[in-house]
Amino acid sequence: MRAHVAVQTAAFAEKILNHVQTPPATMLDIGSGDGLMAWAALSRWPRIDITMTDISPALLSLAQREAASRGAASQCSFVLANAETLESIIDNSQDLVTSRSALAYVVDKPASFRAAFRVLKPGGILSIAEPLFREQALSTSKLQEAAYAETDNPLPALLHRWKAAQFENPFDSLQQNPITSYTEQNLLGFASQAGFENLQMELHVEERQAPPRGWEVFCAMSPHPLAPSSGEILATRFSAVERRILEAALRPRVEKGAFSITSRMIYLCGCKPNIQALNPPA
Repeated sequence: MRAHVAVQTAAFAEKILNHVQTPPATMLDIGSGDGLMAWAALSRWPRIDITMTDISPALLSLAQREAASRGAASQCSFVLANAETLESIIDNSQDLVTSRSALAYVVDKPASFRAAFRVLKPGGILSIAEPLFREQALSTSKLQEAAYAETDNPLPALLHRWKAAQFENPFDSLQQNPITSYTEQNLLGFASQAGFENLQMELHVEERQAPPRGWEVFCAMSPHPLAPSSGEILATRFSAVERRILEAALRPRVEKGAFSITSRMIYLCGCKPNIQALNPPA
């Protein structure tokens, strides 16, 4: 499972960087976490200087230690900053701004795009990849309809309660939750409103067969970082009888890999207008 996640996240990083044609001298990564984007960029452009930003001091410390172990400490800066403001980052200082699964968790996404625009040099590039969770959240409404339709079968209602614990429901709540309040078109609009041009957006949808998993492994998983794990939901939101019903229904399918998984990722890139190109010297 970890190996699959590592391969998948590495693919996300490479696709983000593939939009950059000219080697950048400077790069800022929003929500850098453990440094995935930074290490991918350093592998591609060994002389690049990278600023990693995050709201977690612990993650920044982890990335700092990793940079030292890679011999890249002199090329990496670590800044505690939120995505909405990118405070302390100088205007017009970056050739490239990236984000991988970070803006999805930001409440004020338009402000994040404006901040990225501010710190980019004229002609600089924004390239991001953000997950789309909205469809998964909307599926809870369908489960709710099934729960009401099958009054003599408790399973649909239990499944709905499980999913509702992972994703806000009903629709009005989706708009208040940062991970479900947007679509790919919203992100495209935010980038355009911030001033980016030559925008390209791709929604990548992948449906694959789930691998067989042990029940304990499944219970430790969650669909996104803000959601409780399946095991936590079972332990805190269901009675012993309800847990037995759910486990009897789900465990055989989990252990056989008898269901599919659908993931959705939004890739978006654009550039800050090059003022010199627009207004050449007389």
